[in-house]
Amino acid sequence: MDDNIILKVEHITKRFPGTLALDDVQLTCEKGKVHVLLGENGAGKSTLVKIISGVYSLDEGQMYYDGKQVKYETIRETIDNGISMIHQELNLLPDRTIAQNIFIGHEPKKKGMPWLIDYKKMLNESQKLLDDLGVDLNPATLVKDLSIAQQQMVEVVKALSNSIKLLIMDEPTSSLTSKEIEKLFEIVEKLKQKGVAIIYISHRMDEIKRIGDQVTVMRDGKYIDTVDAKTMDMDSIVAMMVGRTIGNMYIRNYREPGKVVLETKNLKGLRFRNVNIKIHEGEIVSLSGLIGAGRTEIAKALFGDEPILEGSYSFLGKEINKPTPKECIKQGMAFLVEDRKEEGLILPMPIKSNVVSASLTKVFPNKIINAKKEKEVGDKYRDMLRVVSPNSDKVVGELSGGNQQKVVIGKWLNTDCRFIIFDEPTRGIDIGAKAEIYQLMDNLVNEGYAILMISSELNEVIGMSDRVYVMKEGEITGELGRSELTQDNIMQKALGRREKANDKLNA
Repeated sequence: MDDNIILKVEHITKRFPGTLALDDVQLTCEKGKVHVLLGENGAGKSTLVKIISGVYSLDEGQMYYDGKQVKYETIRETIDNGISMIHQELNLLPDRTIAQNIFIGHEPKKKGMPWLIDYKKMLNESQKLLDDLGVDLNPATLVKDLSIAQQQMVEVVKALSNSIKLLIMDEPTSSLTSKEIEKLFEIVEKLKQKGVAIIYISHRMDEIKRIGDQVTVMRDGKYIDTVDAKTMDMDSIVAMMVGRTIGNMYIRNYREPGKVVLETKNLKGLRFRNVNIKIHEGEIVSLSGLIGAGRTEIAKALFGDEPILEGSYSFLGKEINKPTPKECIKQGMAFLVEDRKEEGLILPMPIKSNVVSASLTKVFPNKIINAKKEKEVGDKYRDMLRVVSPNSDKVVGELSGGNQQKVVIGKWLNTDCRFIIFDEPTRGIDIGAKAEIYQLMDNLVNEGYAILMISSELNEVIGMSDRVYVMKEGEITGELGRSELTQDNIMQKALGRREKANDKLNA
């Protein structure tokens, strides 16, 4: 085997009860290269990297690592051999220090006293690792006092403490700002220079050419193809991922706006002030801006989840001063929150129970839950929104991100709402599901709904919006019509000065 190749897997097959998760899959990774693994949710990416990292054992096939054929059965084996994985859900102990997290399981011991941890050495070694990657953190800091981005950096340093040769990164930028992403990419480049091979899983197509060297596409548990990341054709990649040509991702059938649904008057909240926006029937209006701009805070205030300190707003012609979520729902407002798993869904419960959760009084007016009616409503929205599930009895936590988002939409549509706030509508969703969500949003506004969208993706904002209000430090700095929507125009207003536009603004 070529000395530059650190990992090669061939004919990998993995079965679970009733499911063929991987079917004759292959992957080759080179030292000092980033190998991007692409595919929709359910394509088999996670199963493959869990086999490589020792979480699962393979059923069939061969795995060659560092010149030898191997078959790892435990995570400890892979770590001891230089393979580490950073999961999308970070795996740190919040009440322990950075140093304790970095060296957990292999703490340095005092000379001659192997039962005692050498905390001074652990702090010094942690500081060296942090400094080596340019991470400006004190190793004595508790993890619970760190931002998500800083915790992500600690995960990388934790992996490096094991003298890694292969690092697997699963959606590492999903919760990071553009500045934090740049820092992470700098670290990735340093790892490449050290000869570390990286398997990088991401749904963000704009990152691939930037960070990747090679791209392997998977679909339905099968290997599709491997291409050069720098020269690949994005449309072809998408077609390989979803098994069909997506065409134009952002499908909008623009229409003449109808009556005003929501209008704010000098609205002031905890982290915004002097906000005046207007949204009509048949429109998708976006709030855009950098981190801390106050976009989500406005949405929460409109929905009664945060206080309105000054001003008011009218909704469907009615003046609102002190809204509550219960009253807003009753009036016809819906709020699809950014974190659907924590706040938007009840993950252990089935689709049908989630769909009726915001409209219990409507579905069960006698206040007695009727199982037949619940299933009838659940099946209705499962079919209408094309949720991939055999029935509405399936537990929501077992669905893909895109299907979970469809369930959230169904939950709110069942309340008979007419105005929907979408906060990060496609975060953590694969590209095929994104296209479906965009189509659904367009269908809704063409039926007369009004949508307020908050998005961290500039392409999404430009592709889907009728109008955009740009924010900076809690204030509206400008309004852009459809013909004015460019990255430069949005960024100029978001920054207050001319600066090259990035592909991503941050929540």
